[in-house]
Amino acid sequence: MIQFGIDILLQQNPSWKQQSIGFVTNHAASTNQFIPSRKALLDNGFNLIKLFSPEHGLDVKGADGAKMHDGIDALTQLPIISLYGDKLQPSATDLTDIDILLFDIPDVGSRFYTYLWTLTHVLEACNKHHKKLIVLDRPNPISGNLSLSEGPILDEEHCSSFIGRWSMPVRHSCSLGELALYFNQTKNIHAPIEIIKCQNWNRAEFQTDWGIDFVPTSPAIRNFEAALLYPGTGLLEATNISEGRGTELSFQIAGAPWINGKEVAGIFNQLALDDVRALAIDFIPSNSKYTHQKCSGIQFKVSHVSSYTAVFTGLMFIKLIKNLYPQQFEWKPYPTNVNPSGKGHLDKLLGIANSEALFELPFHPFLQSIQQITKTNSWQKDIQPYLLY
Repeated sequence: MIQFGIDILLQQNPSWKQQSIGFVTNHAASTNQFIPSRKALLDNGFNLIKLFSPEHGLDVKGADGAKMHDGIDALTQLPIISLYGDKLQPSATDLTDIDILLFDIPDVGSRFYTYLWTLTHVLEACNKHHKKLIVLDRPNPISGNLSLSEGPILDEEHCSSFIGRWSMPVRHSCSLGELALYFNQTKNIHAPIEIIKCQNWNRAEFQTDWGIDFVPTSPAIRNFEAALLYPGTGLLEATNISEGRGTELSFQIAGAPWINGKEVAGIFNQLALDDVRALAIDFIPSNSKYTHQKCSGIQFKVSHVSSYTAVFTGLMFIKLIKNLYPQQFEWKPYPTNVNPSGKGHLDKLLGIANSEALFELPFHPFLQSIQQITKTNSWQKDIQPYLLY
């Protein structure tokens, strides 16, 4: 069975156990026996004195992009400092009474999922305030197979944001521990850092191979299928197509009141995308886009997990809808706590400037273009020295 970094730490008796510990975490972080990491540490005598939480809050229930406030954890009675509110990084005051910072938050393997960027801000704070950071590592649920990584590689000069600060692909195929080592070195942060590796993980494995149920990592990533599709269907946030938020199938379905799901499914299934099929579906979102309106669209069904290209498929789907419904399709802003205007959302998601212009290309030049921009050869080479598994 997979052992997460938290499971390995609990088997140890580190010299710093009684020092004052700050813990960057959320309720999705648990042992392989589903005990919340913060409770397991306290029960094992670790001197946790405060918690720091990312987007969606400690309870993992906060709406996407919604500002999270400080509070008290009902489970442990420890104070919670939000790193997705008025600030993204722990302050000098937050860290004054702390000797060591632990980090344990499950990721889903996509660049625009913000937990990674919280980690980078924590890394910078640890360097600035001379605190050691210990990352309790976890496997990538959509595998660590680097041949499945997908671009575009983010253009830092034009597209850096909290859903992509630094240059890397959309689907990165790494663990957060590996990315912490990579950015600590390549961004010249040089914070004192230690990674407690997980054990019994083969990079080619997906979450469904671990023998452990999927723990929802945020309100819309409820299961493995959503995580697998997310690097592609997450791009729908920048459009007026519903990505299924407000349903039980968020990021697994896509539609709108003006779409004919049967027609779209039929055409999508003729695109010769061997690893995925579309099923026509009707749905009514309870929130987000088209609240309480009947939408028609498709459900994505991945048939070959080990070769599925989520970003490529997502780009193809948007192009298909834009071509089929040129009068109805629109690019939309996506306001969040870190981007209140919501402008330029597709550029921030894809990591390339003027990305909407891609979709103005005729179909075959578009196809050639996205085949090029989703390649990640340089990433596979650059990340190699930092791989732990």
